[in-house]
Amino acid sequence: MATSENFDIAHLGGVELFTPKFEESLHFFRDLLAMREVARIGDSAYLRCWDEYQLYTLKLTASDTNGVGRTLYRASGLEALERRVAAIEKSGLGHGWRDPEVGVGRSYEFEDPDGHLMGIYYDTELYVADDEDRPALKNQASAFPGRGVNVRRMDHINYLAADVNAAGEFWRDVMCARESERVRLDDGRFGAWWFRFNQKSYDVVYSDDWTKQRGRFHHFALAPDTREDILKAADIFLENGVHIEYGPYKHAINQTFFLYVWEPGGNRIELANAGARLILDPDWPVVEWTQAERAKGQAWGMKTIPTFHTHGTPYVEGQEELDRKALAGEL
Repeated sequence: MATSENFDIAHLGGVELFTPKFEESLHFFRDLLAMREVARIGDSAYLRCWDEYQLYTLKLTASDTNGVGRTLYRASGLEALERRVAAIEKSGLGHGWRDPEVGVGRSYEFEDPDGHLMGIYYDTELYVADDEDRPALKNQASAFPGRGVNVRRMDHINYLAADVNAAGEFWRDVMCARESERVRLDDGRFGAWWFRFNQKSYDVVYSDDWTKQRGRFHHFALAPDTREDILKAADIFLENGVHIEYGPYKHAINQTFFLYVWEPGGNRIELANAGARLILDPDWPVVEWTQAERAKGQAWGMKTIPTFHTHGTPYVEGQEELDRKALAGEL
């Protein structure tokens, strides 16, 4: 039975991505996805989807590598924040409080069992549209861009993990997120595990990293309005030389309509239309898939591309060859 603690996290609050090709990555998010740059501090650009209520969605940071930096999560209130911080501290994975920064107030920094850096906060800065960005409808955060992919909001984040079980148990038992679906491998381990905070079917995912490295990134998903927007996005990426890895297609798990691409810095980005399927039952039982069921492919039969289990960021040594072997069926 669901308890109040299962609702302590409101939503994914913001994601930092590292890129070794800053200008090219900035063009991808700002010009092709139609995200707006709202701040530039040091080596980082802060960008937002047009209907996020908070100041920014993505912190894009120039680096000599790629991968995910700190992921922020917003608590549903101050008491919820205190409960989750206490639980994190008890787990031994807490780093301590951080001062307010761009868009958010004081946050508590921690890591998951796989070494991904995270933070939880409550105080936030609301986005205030200027004359250039003021919407015609007062119940949306800013004007509809009307160009590129027109991503509306962030949807979810998927981390690679050397030990999916440990990472998933942390989110279930310490963060009190609710499970939605999972894949149990023939050896008893979980190959992937999906968690949700509210009515959306998932917000955080862990996938098995075949390289068995820790702290790597699988993908970050952004949501346009419709399936048709994702089909249009595929044409936009084709015309702009963006590598299309997988899709457009429909997932079996959680039934998301998807398209996966590699942005110029090498990070995998998903365009996802997941809003059609909501889980309204607070006690919805977790749906478990077997390894054989997952091997059947996605909803309409397309097989999962092998690089889904090898390509991650930051790159491991020989990443390009590893991806090639996966595609060739040599792993």
